[in-house]
Amino acid sequence: MTTDTINHPQSLPQFVQISLEGVDAEKFLQGQLTCDVTKLGLDYQAAAICNLKGRIDFGIWVKRRGEREFDMVISQDCAASLQVHLKKFGAFSKFTAQSPIDVYPCVLDGTPTFSQNPDHNSDSERQSWMSASIDSGNYWIVKATQGEFQPQELRLHQRGGMDYDKGCYLGQEVIARIYFKSAPKAFLHLVSGNGELPNAGDKLDHVQIVNAIAEDSGFKALVVARPEQLKSSELSVLNLPENLQADVARQK
Repeated sequence: MTTDTINHPQSLPQFVQISLEGVDAEKFLQGQLTCDVTKLGLDYQAAAICNLKGRIDFGIWVKRRGEREFDMVISQDCAASLQVHLKKFGAFSKFTAQSPIDVYPCVLDGTPTFSQNPDHNSDSERQSWMSASIDSGNYWIVKATQGEFQPQELRLHQRGGMDYDKGCYLGQEVIARIYFKSAPKAFLHLVSGNGELPNAGDKLDHVQIVNAIAEDSGFKALVVARPEQLKSSELSVLNLPENLQADVARQK
């Protein structure tokens, strides 16, 4: 098994929150996000903003804070490009995007989520969040993986983060064509492996790393790959949660 780029240190994820407020905030986000913004509640929903090729540029968790107020969490290293994106596409919409503020990944009631409480700002909390996120398929997009994956490849539709009936949004035409006329050949798996810790975006032969965490005997990772490629690799396939074990193709 060969790797493209491998780093030894375990980097801990950093996130920020960008809030949108204004009369056009919901309408604007509805034309950007893969999820149905009108159905958002007070809990974070995994979603994405895609490019015109139907690939994820921004992996986002979003929730409604008020009638015209929304909070979006994104990896810190993607925040600047998201701000540019919001300014470009929202130039004629009536909303204000607030400056990013720190938000802390943590595990509450066994679920990976985010908090503004400084008590959750610790390396141990980030480690716990990474471990729980990888085990549950709660991937996170970083700068190195922007534009790499399609939402279905990451099983976002199986986590409530995509809506095929909401109307147009960025990349919708490509995404809908894949959903209704074909299916991803490579998609999200949970694996364990030996050796050095890979970085997000690295390729182990034909297996691409989404996120990885170090373990005593090697690493555990979320990867995108074809099932037959995993069978011929040195990686061990582990079980994702039941809701992420279904076929990624359209259920007719």
